Amino acid sequence: MIEARFHDRIDSIPAPAWDALRPDDNPFVSHAFLSLLERTGCIRPDWGWQAHHLGLYEHDRLLAAAPLYLKGNSHGEFVFDWSWASAWERAGGDYYPKLLNAVPYSPVPGPRLLAGAGAGVLPLQQALLTAMRGFAERMNLSSVHANFLRDDELPAFDLHWLARSDVQFHWRNPGYADFAQFLGTLNHKKRKNIRQERAHVAASGLSVEWRSGRELASKDWLRIHALYESTFDAKGNHAALTRDLFLGIGETLGDATQLALARHGDRIVAMAMFLQSGQALYGRYWGAEVDVPGLHFELCYYQGIEHAIRCGLQRFEPGAQGEHKLARGFLPVRTHSRHYLVNTGFREAVRTALLREAEAMDDYAQDLETHSPYARHAPTT
Repeated sequence: MIEARFHDRIDSIPAPAWDALRPDDNPFVSHAFLSLLERTGCIRPDWGWQAHHLGLYEHDRLLAAAPLYLKGNSHGEFVFDWSWASAWERAGGDYYPKLLNAVPYSPVPGPRLLAGAGAGVLPLQQALLTAMRGFAERMNLSSVHANFLRDDELPAFDLHWLARSDVQFHWRNPGYADFAQFLGTLNHKKRKNIRQERAHVAASGLSVEWRSGRELASKDWLRIHALYESTFDAKGNHAALTRDLFLGIGETLGDATQLALARHGDRIVAMAMFLQSGQALYGRYWGAEVDVPGLHFELCYYQGIEHAIRCGLQRFEPGAQGEHKLARGFLPVRTHSRHYLVNTGFREAVRTALLREAEAMDDYAQDLETHSPYARHAPTT
C-alpha cells in the first residue's frame, strides 16, 4: 500500500530521501534551498505561505514527493490567477486557501513531481496528483495549481487539469568559445547596442567581478541584501527574502550561488544574484544604489552569459518576462502550468477563457519568433 502524507515543514522529510527523487540538480527543488526558505522566515502564514509538502510512502520508504504550499493569496507565484480569485469570490466562494505545487518566489521551470528518473515515474507522478486533488476536495479548497513544470511532467496531468502557458526568454549555448563569438552571431544593430552598453559600464569607473557565494563574507551578504531590499522598496514591492536567508545561502548552497558585483572602491554598489546547476544558470535578484547606463544589463545578462560560456553551461534563464531580453540574445521559450478547480462549473468556465488566452499566447509566441536577434546560425557543439 502507498500512503500519502503531508508535512508542515520540509525538515520532517530526510534530505537524502528527498534529494534522491530529484531527476536533475535544479537547485530550487533541493531540500537545502526549500529548508532555507522555511528556516529564515521567508515562508510564513502572514505572507500567505504555509508549507504542506507531500510524500508518497511505502511503509516508511519515500517513493515520490512534491513541494507543496497552502496559499492565502497569489503573491510570489508569477502565474497570475487574480481574475479567477475575483470571479469565484463574486460568486460567493472562498478562493483562498488554495494548494500550490511550486517553488516560492521563483519563476523557474523545473521538476515539481519528484519521482526519480526512468521506468515507473509516470504512475508515481499521477499518484501525487491524485493525492493533491483528494486533499483539496476533502478540505473544501477551491483549487490546486502546479506552476513552471518540466515538459516531461505534463503527461501526468489528465483532462481535469486546465492547461496554461506563458513565454520566458532563455539564452542557449551551442558551444561558444567566448563572448566575442556569441556577439558575432547577432545582427549588426544588436551587436553594436551591446558593445555600447558594455562600454558605458567600463567607462563608469566601477569594477565588475564574478564571485561564488561561498567566497563572500557576512558583511558582503548584508550589503547584498540591503541592495536587494532597497530596490524592491523603491518599486513599491515586497522584498520577500529575509536578511537571514542571504546570510545563510552562500554557506548552505555553496558554489550553486553565484553573484555579479559592481564596486566603487571597496563598496559594493550593485549586484545580481544567480543560482546554478550543472547545466544551467538561473538569474534571480538585482539591486543597485547607483544609476549607471547599461549596468543592469551588464550584471544581469552579459556577465551571466560570459559565466555560462566559461563554465560550459547549456543555458541561462534570467527570470520571468522582459521582451528587452530578446535584443540581447535570449529567445522565447514556452513555460507550462496546470490547474485543477474543484467546482466543475467554475472549471469549465475557466477552461473556455483559457482557450481564448491560449490562442493569443500562440500568436504572441509566433510573432516573437520573427524578431530573432541572430544574423546567422550559432556554432554547434
